[in-house]
Amino acid sequence: MIKKKTTIPAEKNIRRFWIAFASLIVFVFLFFVLIANGVIGYMPPVEDLENPISKYASQVISVDLKTMGTFAQSKENRIYVNYNELSPALIQALIATEDARFKDHSGIDTYALLRAFVKRGLLFQKSGGGGSTITQQLAKQLYSEHAQSVLERLFQKPIEWVIAVQLERYYTKEEIINMYLNKFDFLYNAVGIQLACWVYFGKLPKEVTVEEAATLIGMCKNPSYYNPIRKAERTVGRRNVVLDLMQANHYISKAECDSLKALPLVTHFNKIDHKEGIAPYFREYLRLVMTAKKPNRSDYPEYNKYKYLEDSLSWANNPLYGWCNKNKKSDGSNYNVYTDGLKIYTTIDSRMQIYAEEAVREHLGGFLQPAFFKEKAKSPTAPFSRSVSQKDVDMILERAMKQTDRYRQLKKDGNSDGQIQRVFATPVEMQVFSWEGVKDTIMSPMDSIRYMKSFLRTGFMAMDTHSGAVKAYVGGINYQYFQYDMVNLGKRQIGSTIKPYLYSLAMESGFTPCDEVLHVEQQLVTETGQVWSPRNANSARIGEMVSIRWGLQNSDNWVTAYLMKQLTPYALKRLLLSYGLSEPIDAVVSLCLGPCDVSVGEMVSGYSTFPNGGIRVEPVYVTRIEDRNGNVLDSFLPQMREVISEEANAKTLSMLRSVMDGGTGSGMRGRQGISAPMGGKTGTTQNNSDCWFMGFTPSLVGGCWVGGEDRSIHFNTMNEGQGARAALPVMGIFLKKVFADTSLGYSPTESFEVPGQYADPCRSSRSSEEELNISQGVMDDLFN
Repeated sequence: MIKKKTTIPAEKNIRRFWIAFASLIVFVFLFFVLIANGVIGYMPPVEDLENPISKYASQVISVDLKTMGTFAQSKENRIYVNYNELSPALIQALIATEDARFKDHSGIDTYALLRAFVKRGLLFQKSGGGGSTITQQLAKQLYSEHAQSVLERLFQKPIEWVIAVQLERYYTKEEIINMYLNKFDFLYNAVGIQLACWVYFGKLPKEVTVEEAATLIGMCKNPSYYNPIRKAERTVGRRNVVLDLMQANHYISKAECDSLKALPLVTHFNKIDHKEGIAPYFREYLRLVMTAKKPNRSDYPEYNKYKYLEDSLSWANNPLYGWCNKNKKSDGSNYNVYTDGLKIYTTIDSRMQIYAEEAVREHLGGFLQPAFFKEKAKSPTAPFSRSVSQKDVDMILERAMKQTDRYRQLKKDGNSDGQIQRVFATPVEMQVFSWEGVKDTIMSPMDSIRYMKSFLRTGFMAMDTHSGAVKAYVGGINYQYFQYDMVNLGKRQIGSTIKPYLYSLAMESGFTPCDEVLHVEQQLVTETGQVWSPRNANSARIGEMVSIRWGLQNSDNWVTAYLMKQLTPYALKRLLLSYGLSEPIDAVVSLCLGPCDVSVGEMVSGYSTFPNGGIRVEPVYVTRIEDRNGNVLDSFLPQMREVISEEANAKTLSMLRSVMDGGTGSGMRGRQGISAPMGGKTGTTQNNSDCWFMGFTPSLVGGCWVGGEDRSIHFNTMNEGQGARAALPVMGIFLKKVFADTSLGYSPTESFEVPGQYADPCRSSRSSEEELNISQGVMDDLFN
């Protein structure tokens, strides 16, 4: 018997197919449901989807609306830019290149996905095109870790599809494009399209041309491979591909495409580095101030108790100090200067800042430093003074060695002192600072310490006399190599620049600039009964009657000591605090010659009193702070305080003008050629360790300090080692540049305003009895 072969009816095959197909659909559906609910893979919570890019760099913006720098976390240096601030060419190039049907799909382009599956998955064509939409790429940027294998990448894809659909539900197409361009990392610390436009072309996103937009969008395929700075030829090829796609999608004509493809790649590279760019010392000071925490006494050692007092006063009285820790966002958390995308509008004028930095470079780099090197060329103790012993030099250098990161790391690694000494004595290749640019050299680390100490340091600040707006801030000669800020953090002895404060106290006490004193050595008795008699560099008119004006004009120590004898060091100290100087200040008779340590910033604020009618204005660094959407969070107004009366100020002002017109500051008229009405004072401390100049016009007040890192690093003689030669020229060069730039609005013909009743500075407001007592004091000096 023959058995018949059984066959499965066609209906059963069809049924099985549909069951399998339905099962696949159900499986796929369940698979994506599980993804959407976070069971498979990572699905960001709704809060994250509603605010996917939460970290934006804060911008530091000048008064003339130039972005001077940013505060950002590592790899998050991103500045928020709105869709309407983008060049249409950027949007068109992105859509044409990455997702031609972007406006027609809901996150997943089925046609592109199937095309990529067939051509790349089945036919293995590398040029089969990608299936990822702009939204999917955004999902990848936001939430996918870097895949370690092809399999891991395949598992990431469906998760990104789900996230892409979710993003399309929450955002418009414009918002998705905006997020994509704000998120992408274009290399060189340029995260987001705004910084990319600046880094590569020095422009804003709305200013880039079509070919520049094509270059940037071309980088989105692989920014390292298509790097405009290092791979120019390859980048041009990619740019031209983008231009062809823009033509194919009817964004540009064929004629435009051909002409743009013929253009060479032209970049204007701007490196983003917190240590570079304009006003780096100012930006770092601003960061420290805004992020300061409420002072805690236990965090300050005993020797730093005055710093605790200073910080506590700043916390209480300065709204900018600790701003991030004093102000909260709507969610109750404190503001974060690194991630909240704040716009910090400062008072710095980028043009004046550049002029100030140029003035420092021209004077210190072009004249003063070469003179210093020349003086120290044959000195065995260079760069230290010839009065410093070799033993002391070795101690200073060893102390400096122990403060280096290299020493701390070697110590941490368990090296002995001898081993560390050998490391520091062994020559190695290194890069060091020079005024001509970074220098490649071979020297030992110990020699490099000595070499770096040989550069003279400086601090310079210029401020509007009326508003307190700080216009220029130079904390040192090069922030990359010398990061200690000598405007507000460093303090040095102020020498004779303290004298106007004493003379203003004398004017407040009834003296006039025309009062005369006998020019003889003065002896003052300290509280301990010791006799103090200051030396005097001025040998002119000894034994003659001289005016108080002459005493300040020539920075005479004997006239200054005479006034100190008539007043009290306690009264002077109280007045110094009113001028904005901070503790510690010792109320001793020698205080009249400036032994106290003061910052450039404090001195500039103090000298703002004189052109301002006796009213001191605190420095203002920031005018307002906005969130990334432009909402004003805080604004800042100048804080003012009356220090001396209008009459006493008019008298002091007339004397400070005499300093510039025939006194120690006359170099401003001669060598510097500044004819504008000015007041000012030079200052030089013992051994020429600190050189100062404080000066002002009716609308600008500035101060400059020049000296070595250590007090024992200084000129040996007064030829260049005095305020008039070392510090005054910086202010002079700066003013010449400012006056030459008429767009700034500062005029060399502007006059000081003095009320008519105080026009005669020699008019005395003292009673006859007070006049008699002063005359008797002069006669006592004459016969004693």
